[in-house]
Amino acid sequence: MTPAAADIQTAAVISSSPNDRAILFDADGVLVDSHGGYRAVWERWSQLHGLNPEVVLAATHARRPLDTIAEVAPHLDAAAEYARLITYVQDLPESFPVFPDAAPLLAQLPSDRWAVVTSGDAERVRARLAAGGLPLPAVLVDGAAVTHGKPAPEGYLLAARQLGMSPLDCLVIEDAPAGVHAARAAGMRVVALTTSHEAVVLHDADLVVDSLRQAQPTIMAWMDGVQTFPM
Repeated sequence: MTPAAADIQTAAVISSSPNDRAILFDADGVLVDSHGGYRAVWERWSQLHGLNPEVVLAATHARRPLDTIAEVAPHLDAAAEYARLITYVQDLPESFPVFPDAAPLLAQLPSDRWAVVTSGDAERVRARLAAGGLPLPAVLVDGAAVTHGKPAPEGYLLAARQLGMSPLDCLVIEDAPAGVHAARAAGMRVVALTTSHEAVVLHDADLVVDSLRQAQPTIMAWMDGVQTFPM
């Protein structure tokens, strides 16, 4: 049995009370409005290597940059290209603002019952959250913390363990199909936001809405033990 399968199986036994639940947020496209910034970065990189930007962009969402590079340009040195991408990101520091709905939502959540699970870099995510006036999560799992990135469930399962929560008691907020699939594979419920993808490709989520503002009533009802989803 794989570690992920063991976690999910154990969750069926140790699932906590409905009033002991957690929210796991993706960062980009959920808390941070990064779609435009990353599009500019990947388009610049694609043009440098003579790649189709749309093909490259399609391979980026909710995935670690190293995984994207390995898929779209296996002939390149992924580590060297990732370092190049970082310099491109540093050229656009103002292109990664937080969503305005994030602050009032996070203010309502107990600090020990929410986490961030990102395919990006923990230091840069913390810097963007802080720059936008958001609280920093006690638990932040980034792409470097796992062996297999999204759509594998490893990141979400690790965040649940670090919070001391059962996967069954975690609600994931995502914006990309790979992230939705990761949450599903972790045995978690998931709300998807259409901030970077159309609703039709997010159909595996339990609920699809346009923004954090629209998701907030469901999130708070989940935390209060009122909101449930069919298994």
